Amino acid sequence: MSFSHGAIQPGRPAPLGATPDEGGVNFAIFSRHASRVVLCLFDDTGEEIENIALPEREGHIWHGYLPGLLPGQQYGFRLDGPYAPTQGHRFNPHKLLIDPYAKRLTGHPIWNDALYGYRPGHADKDRSFSKLDSAPYMPRCVVVDPGFEWGGSARPATPMEDTVIYEAHVKGLTAGRGDVPNAGTYLAMASDPILDHLNRLGVTAIELLPVHAFLNDRFLVDRGLSNYWGYMTYGFFAPDARYMGGADIAEFQQMVRRFHEAGIEVILDVVYNHTAEGSHLGPTLMFRGLDNASYYRLADDPRYYIDDSGCGNSLDFENPFVIRLVMDSLRYWVEVMGVDGFRFDLCSSLGRTRHGFERDGPFFRAIGQDPVLNRVKLIAEPWDIGPGGYQLGAYPAPFAEWNDKFRDDARAFWRGDAGKVAAIAARLAGSAEFFDHDGRAATSSLNFLTAHDGFTLHDTVSYAAKHNAANGEANNDGHSNNYSDNLGVEGPSDDPEIVASRTRRKRNMIATLMLSQGTPMLLAGDELSNSQAGNNNAYCQDNEIGWVNWPDGDDPFFTFVEQAISFRRMHPLLRQKRFLHSRKRVVDGEPDLFWRRADGTAMQQTDWDNPDLGILVAEMRMASGSPEYVQREGALLVVLNRGPATDITPPPVAQGQWVRRFDTSQVDAIAVTAGFHVADNAVVVFSHETET
Repeated sequence: MSFSHGAIQPGRPAPLGATPDEGGVNFAIFSRHASRVVLCLFDDTGEEIENIALPEREGHIWHGYLPGLLPGQQYGFRLDGPYAPTQGHRFNPHKLLIDPYAKRLTGHPIWNDALYGYRPGHADKDRSFSKLDSAPYMPRCVVVDPGFEWGGSARPATPMEDTVIYEAHVKGLTAGRGDVPNAGTYLAMASDPILDHLNRLGVTAIELLPVHAFLNDRFLVDRGLSNYWGYMTYGFFAPDARYMGGADIAEFQQMVRRFHEAGIEVILDVVYNHTAEGSHLGPTLMFRGLDNASYYRLADDPRYYIDDSGCGNSLDFENPFVIRLVMDSLRYWVEVMGVDGFRFDLCSSLGRTRHGFERDGPFFRAIGQDPVLNRVKLIAEPWDIGPGGYQLGAYPAPFAEWNDKFRDDARAFWRGDAGKVAAIAARLAGSAEFFDHDGRAATSSLNFLTAHDGFTLHDTVSYAAKHNAANGEANNDGHSNNYSDNLGVEGPSDDPEIVASRTRRKRNMIATLMLSQGTPMLLAGDELSNSQAGNNNAYCQDNEIGWVNWPDGDDPFFTFVEQAISFRRMHPLLRQKRFLHSRKRVVDGEPDLFWRRADGTAMQQTDWDNPDLGILVAEMRMASGSPEYVQREGALLVVLNRGPATDITPPPVAQGQWVRRFDTSQVDAIAVTAGFHVADNAVVVFSHETET
């Protein structure tokens, strides 16, 4: 589709991108170092039919207005400027460039040597210059008026303390479902079977792996694989076309509306730390050709990039136009596409300046003052691979953070590693040693047992080592230290004792997750005992390995996970915003957390130091100072026992009694049973009740 238009007019410098109105389309794009910006128009066959130089420049914004142009027009850009890699500049007018603000793309780049600004194989490498036209191999941008197809439906606005997150891949969750129309798409995600499943389970938010337009790495394509997870993004406003049934971005908005109507929030995993253009030897798709020296953090030798992501480059968050791009992108997904929050991949990179990571750096200051973004859910992956990149607990409110300490310590405790009682106690209490500062809430710790990166829960109890041969990297990729255990057989087993032991351990880990202070997150499929055949890095497995394997009929483990989430929901004590404090840590008020021996007496330092101790008894109350606080009313006694069966002595109460309300050794975990016997390898919760 192409449209006739009038002569180019000056237009306006804001907003950035292609903005249609009743009379035409305004184009505005940032480049500090370009000498000319050319708008390229295409017909619906992909043929480049017209080149028009943008006539005006205000500061570093180039702009122009084409009267008569309509939504649906395909376009791109070519920029003139210095090609001087050793000075940080890589302009090449032979390369068609994507508009960073494009709301829709026609497809994805097709690998060809023409995508590179230099001549692959040349002795001078990236210092050579390519005159090959990349347009035949590049997607085109499409002018769209996104409207508000999500309907402005009422957002669930679930408080963080009531939130249970479900991390899922758009295609992977539905590809294996024969009863879901358009499996693998945005609309399939919000189909009745999926919504029914999530509502039954009790999750309140779905966190989607990247949906921004992303690149299939050339080395994966050469192996016959693909970038399944999608962490090589380049279109920060464009929903990836792989997940569309048609070509209308309204499909994403309709998905969001359906989730909202079901009471489920939508959180996006976003990748702003790097782009799909990779290292200095990567392709020229967008930022590299628009203004390499402005968008990227360059090394002392500006031919090269600072790479704190491990993916070849890092965006420069000291540049106000990079921050503007990211903030505009985030607001777009909230205000126009309807989403409720974001999980920031390798978030430490977003806080980096020339001085290192800064928790009050430019990006975090921008987020903190933004009236749209400071009211949605913000979640940091609190590390990158750069110097000083591991920053667990260092982020400012209102960020929550992925807590990998919870994952590792929960796995290690239930595996039986020595000396892990103190560690699991800290995780049960919300990892206060990391997060209890600067007024941060106990919900700041986002607790998880598994995520897309690593073993599934079922594989954690079924494999002692990773099995990643299908990735084509000689099993050298993925983490080697998984705190996993196969309980006697590597991989699938028909031995009833092994199967029972694996199931019990999974139940214990899920129970630990749901009984801990903080915000819990589940990996899609864990409730169904989903396996990836021991592959702990399924980033390139767009097949049965990476997809959720749905069982036929009801799954008993699903019922248990449903019960565990329900138990958490029934007990506000498990969903507190304030941190609990033991007598050793309490500053003001009364202690509200007591660590006890099995005989009911207080834990001593010698107990904490005992490497063979395998039982933890925690008496929890409502946090001191909270409106719901009472000295003991509603207290819970949580017992984590990875050792042999034992009897426990509960603390005495003046009124009422302790009642067993949750027990992972029982078929029905929330059935009420009597007595204070705790089975081996079990989690038991007793509730103090004045009426029964």
